[in-house]
Order: sequence, then structure tokens, then C-alpha cells
Amino acid sequence: MSVELINIGCIITSIMVPDRSGKMGNVVAGFENWEQYLDPHPYFGCIVGRFANRIANGIFNLEGKRFQLSVNDPPNHLHGGVKGFDKKIWQVKEVIEKNDCVGVSLSYISIDGEEGYPGTLETTVTYLLETDNKLYIECTATTDKTTIINLTNHSYFNLTAFETATIYKHHLQIAAKNILAKSDQQTPTGKRIDIINSSFDFTKDKEIGEYISSIPGELGYDHSYVLDEHETETMPVAILSDPESGRQLSVFTNQPSIHCYTANWWDGTLLGSQGKNYLRHGAIALEAQAFPDAPNHPQFPTTILRPDEVYRAYTVYQFGLTKHA
Repeated sequence: MSVELINIGCIITSIMVPDRSGKMGNVVAGFENWEQYLDPHPYFGCIVGRFANRIANGIFNLEGKRFQLSVNDPPNHLHGGVKGFDKKIWQVKEVIEKNDCVGVSLSYISIDGEEGYPGTLETTVTYLLETDNKLYIECTATTDKTTIINLTNHSYFNLTAFETATIYKHHLQIAAKNILAKSDQQTPTGKRIDIINSSFDFTKDKEIGEYISSIPGELGYDHSYVLDEHETETMPVAILSDPESGRQLSVFTNQPSIHCYTANWWDGTLLGSQGKNYLRHGAIALEAQAFPDAPNHPQFPTTILRPDEVYRAYTVYQFGLTKHA
């Protein structure tokens, strides 16, 4: 397999993996030319931050102070704001070449007050492609003032390499018995919903298309799955597979949730690098991250980073072949 990326937004532009017959295909959504990433797009392949997902009304309190973030998804702050990490030019810090992996580290310094966040945040993202078809993505950061942070990669996957226009026939399994309840503004209420035997239940492998059109008030899946306790290094938290191509993707992470988003607002206007127009439900994002709006819910796992701490979040995408015929 091979991976291509650019230093605009740390964006993965291509992941080429073989199908069961050995034919290579690019399984992630993206553009043919890097200039296209300068225009608005649905966060193809990028690192989103400082805070992935939504913060209600763009407001949070920290150490007795109230902070107002930019509101770019009214009434909320989304994926880091008007010009989040996905739109920044990252610096190449190190090119890595070893016997068992190749990769690159990129860095960005987010100054105190950027998009309303406190503290100057120094962030490094490392992409490592290992010989066993694992793409390892590690995000680390330090700050000079207490702040909040939640970083993730926002790649969209279609394991047919978009030869099939939708992911309805893809199979999905997620190690989660609960999702976060959402308000009408798409932010967490603070409660969890038991999803066993519901349309959201992927504790056992099933086709994504089975219930995608029957979710009340939704165009598809756009929900945060609360991951079960897991051995982060050895147990996949999600498995996506496509019987047609034979490709399979296993996801590993040290984060407490995966946000599952099925490209509900794609409308065919964007032409992808595969030469296909991207349609609704044309791909799925499996974003390993902290809980959305965590600063406003003390019962959620903390997203606070202090000056004497180092933030570390990782996601591993491992590719292989499925047993599904």
C-alpha cells in the first residue's frame, strides 16, 4: 500500500490498497490537485483542531474564565473554527525512513487566542506507514497556558475505491454499546443512549445500508459512539469491510469515542480524485476522538491540557482482506 499527503491541513490525499485480486485503488475521498483543498470542502483527510467536532455556542469555562470561540457552524463552534488546523500550512519536521516503516512528522504552532482558544499550542502530527499495512497517526501537543484540545484525522473511506457510489453494502462493526444523545443543535446533552438492538447497533457486524435511511430526523449516521473499555494496542475498536472488493479496514485508538459520519450532505457537486462525483452516503468517516463539547460536561473524559502535560492521541488504520464473500 501507499499513502500520500500534503502539508495543507496535514491532509491525507490518497491511500492506495489492493483488493482481493491485487488491483490497487484509492480508498479515501480527496481531490486530484492540491489547489482544490484551498477551497471549502467537507474536511477531506485533514487533521481537525484545536477541537474536533462541536462546542455548543462556541462557549466554555476554564479555570474560572469564560471563553468565546469563533462560531462557524451556527450556533456552534465546529472542528476548530473559521480557520482551524485543517486550513493551516504545517511545517515538515522530520522525514522518517526505517526498515519497518516510513513516514513524516509535521508541526504547527497555534498562538494564544487563535479562534478564541487560550494558550500557545505546539502540535506535532506523525504519519507512519508500517510494513504490515498499518497507517499510524499520532498527535502530540504542549501548551504554555491551560487549554482544551481534541485532535483527529477526518478521512472518508469507500473501500471499493469509489467504484461503487455508496457504502450501503459495506459492513461495519464498532465496539460500543452506547452513543451520546444529541440536542437539536447537534451537540451532546450529556446523556448516553443504549443502542443494543437499535438502528445504531454495530456491536455485531452488519451492512451500513440496512438502517441508514430509517434514523429519525437524520440523513444518515452522524453520531458519537462511546467505545467500550479496550486494549488500545491490540483490539480494534471498529472494523469496516467491503465484500465486493474484499478490502477491510481495522481501526485502533486510545481515544474514548469514534464519531461515525456517513457523508450525509454530499450532493454530487464535488469531483473526486478517482474521477467520480461524490454522492450522499458515498463514504464513511470513523473519527477517533474525545467526546464532543466535553468542556461543558464535567462527567465526560477531560479534554483539558495543562502546561506541565503532553497531549497524545493516536489512531491506527490497518488494511487487509475481509472474510466476507
